[in-house]
Amino acid sequence: MPNHMKPVGSQTLGSSHLVLVVDDEASMRMALEMSYGQRGWQVEAAAGKTEALDRFRKRRHPLVVSDVRMPGGDGFELMRGLKGISPETCVILLTAFGAVADAVSAMKSGACEYLTKPVTFSQLLDLSEQLILRKPHRELDHHHSQLEIIGSSAALARALEQARQAAASDADILIEAESGTGKELLARMIHAQSPRGARPFVAVNCAAMPDSLLESELFGHARGAFTGAVAAQAGKFEAARGGTLLLDEIGEMPLSLQPKLLRVLQEREFCRLGETRAVRAEVRVIATTNRNLKTMVDQGSFRADLFYRINVIPLSLPPLRERREDIRELAEHFAGMFLPDGRLPDFPESLLAQLEQHSWPGNVRELANLVRRRIALPGVAHQFSGDEFMAHDFPRMPVGGATPTTASAIALSPGMSWQTAEKRLLEMTLAATAGNRSRAAEMLGISLRTVRNKIREYQLPSRRDYGYIHD
Repeated sequence: MPNHMKPVGSQTLGSSHLVLVVDDEASMRMALEMSYGQRGWQVEAAAGKTEALDRFRKRRHPLVVSDVRMPGGDGFELMRGLKGISPETCVILLTAFGAVADAVSAMKSGACEYLTKPVTFSQLLDLSEQLILRKPHRELDHHHSQLEIIGSSAALARALEQARQAAASDADILIEAESGTGKELLARMIHAQSPRGARPFVAVNCAAMPDSLLESELFGHARGAFTGAVAAQAGKFEAARGGTLLLDEIGEMPLSLQPKLLRVLQEREFCRLGETRAVRAEVRVIATTNRNLKTMVDQGSFRADLFYRINVIPLSLPPLRERREDIRELAEHFAGMFLPDGRLPDFPESLLAQLEQHSWPGNVRELANLVRRRIALPGVAHQFSGDEFMAHDFPRMPVGGATPTTASAIALSPGMSWQTAEKRLLEMTLAATAGNRSRAAEMLGISLRTVRNKIREYQLPSRRDYGYIHD
């Protein structure tokens, strides 16, 4: 058993689990703090709605236990505020005045449990542990584990308002934005706020899937449809039935498959590979791309009819350089996620000023990984020094994307073999983008699939060696 876990009955509970207890009675808060603390929980307490929300904004608690009847805002109001910040947080409501109507209202509003007092502490603690252990632990991945896009800039607010309006519709959506801006997170937010929010959200990365398998991945196949198809398998269109299908980086979809996708979007039906029976495509499609599809249409690398079919509602997200006023909030958010126990660091003003001056070619993802990489280095988890942070962690790439002057660049020489030059150019570009393959593809003017294939061909370092979480 890992040494950061401890036994709880027949299960294990991470020692880093946090709970926020909210009650206007000081004696009840103290009793709850002691009871949770004896079970290994880290406990914070608040006397009411306002204090609880203030604490929650500074430190996201996976579990909140709150009394219902409190002056200054009841437990239902608190729960709505919490869910607005973090939809995944579990909320347990406690009341001495239980009624069926209240219980139904609580569960519909998103409460994990609604308990009527008296409740034994043992019963409450067992329930809390079951809820947390049942809930999957996920780190940043786009995102993205939480359905929130951090920032309050005018540029971001406009984009989010357009997305909220689009969510009410059932039309297909195209999100065109740079890599690292949060396209998949925006797609998940649209799904969650749409009438399909309770149904599946299924994502397919068109760039990561080999051309020969992408069609089967999307539409499924019958047994024996091709070599290796030993059993029938449903595709992503069927898995997303009633919900939303995300076609991530649709610009990487091979031209040969684009007419088939177009037909599905037009007819709203498809056939599994090896079958003739039509299956209804009961999904909403959201496509994302970091490339300019209109330019690709003009160049003949993307079908015009498919572009106009998916571009029913066009959306975008501003790059980080166009919303620099959000950098402070984003940096604090990511530090709170990655620091032990969810603490918030004290960012020096000098550091924040430098962060706001950077060009951020990797956008929000670059900032998230920079913060995480710095926290992961020994001896700096508790203290941030602006000069030290910046000197070690900014990618060595000039503003404007000019070719960096490095030892690798100097090593290029006339007469060098094409393969060696290609390998070194790719190495230089990956180093300049801190391993961001999508950004490297943009700089080199080639597809993401080509970058991935060349990395495998030349056996270049994996993404985690550059300190990045993911592309």
